[in-house]
Amino acid sequence: MPTLNKMRRALTGDRGSVPTVPRLTRPRIALTAFFAMDGFLFAGWVVRIPAIKAQTGAGAGALGLALLGVSAGAVAFMMIAGRLCRRFGSPLVTVAAAAALSLSIVLPPLTRSATALGLVLLVFGAAYGALNVAMNSAAVALIGALRRPVMPGFHAAFSLGGMLGAGLGGLLAGGLSATVHLLVLAVIGLLVTVVAGRALCRHPVPEVPERLPAPEGDRPGNGRAGRARRLVLVFGLIALCTAYGEGAMADWGALHLSQDLGAGPGTAAAGYAVFALAMTVGRLSGTAVVQRFGAARALIAGGTTATAGMLLGALAPTAWWACAGFAVAGLGLANIFPIALARAGETGGPDGVAVASTVGYGGMLLGPPAIGFLAEAAGLPAALTTVALLAALAAGIAYATSGAHTGRT
Repeated sequence: MPTLNKMRRALTGDRGSVPTVPRLTRPRIALTAFFAMDGFLFAGWVVRIPAIKAQTGAGAGALGLALLGVSAGAVAFMMIAGRLCRRFGSPLVTVAAAAALSLSIVLPPLTRSATALGLVLLVFGAAYGALNVAMNSAAVALIGALRRPVMPGFHAAFSLGGMLGAGLGGLLAGGLSATVHLLVLAVIGLLVTVVAGRALCRHPVPEVPERLPAPEGDRPGNGRAGRARRLVLVFGLIALCTAYGEGAMADWGALHLSQDLGAGPGTAAAGYAVFALAMTVGRLSGTAVVQRFGAARALIAGGTTATAGMLLGALAPTAWWACAGFAVAGLGLANIFPIALARAGETGGPDGVAVASTVGYGGMLLGPPAIGFLAEAAGLPAALTTVALLAALAAGIAYATSGAHTGRT
């Protein structure tokens, strides 16, 4: 309780002070480490799915249902995580969720049936969802204190961690069992959690005045609170449009290249690789883009660029032109999700991040099966054009609500 009282005093006592940039260096590095660790662990799990499938003896349909446990657990726990951040603070929830994610990653290789796998993936997904809400909420507070739009940089760390995790997993897959590999990842995750968590909790970032809870007159029940909720949902919808494209590209991009364009295994794999690399490059430059052009223009430009890229990727006559389209789409989609979450957090705090994350990650649930159904009816190239359609929708929503993006972040 004394710790909580100190946190409350930090939030409500001296409202005119903003931490200096050197004071914020350690929590920024710590948060970057958590984002990178999140991507690293998730990618490490993904590359061992084939081995775990063989171990459980699950067919394609049963495995698909089991894998839904990750998304279902994440979406179900995101709203709870937002409330926990309100109650205990985002740094503490970030540390707890990171530890839970590190521990739960050892569970999938211990299962021997698709049912058991689905159940443990619910736990893994819940930890993954909680960590994403908590660390994004902490990032929003840090952005407010820095007064710089650094959210894309955090998401770039996630992408880089994912690339490292996938690469390391590919190297270890032939020499280590899934059990040993994921146990090693768990140890790495716990070490990062201890070191980065200590820095994050010892150097908490108080919210700047504009981000403090609204006065009683602005609580739910009046127009301002209702407008804030609507804006959070708008940002969540923008995030959904991006997540739909990311999920579709992850599951269907390589198949489009090999099945529809006759690409070999190497070229087919390169399709998603260039998409992921372009996303990473786009996010590394995202802070400069938002500072230069503002959040609204960055969202509009990103959605427009992604639309053009996905139309080329879906309808190109050759695999290499399709890969070029995927790269352009990756650059366009790169910063839409982090900008949308940052704006939702500024508007609604941790609960805003939770709502926007829940709506946004719904796009990852919707994307792959929607593409599959549409591919059966109209062919995969036509189905992939829906990614371009939703990217255009995100740009249109951002343009229509541009007045809500006028803040500095």
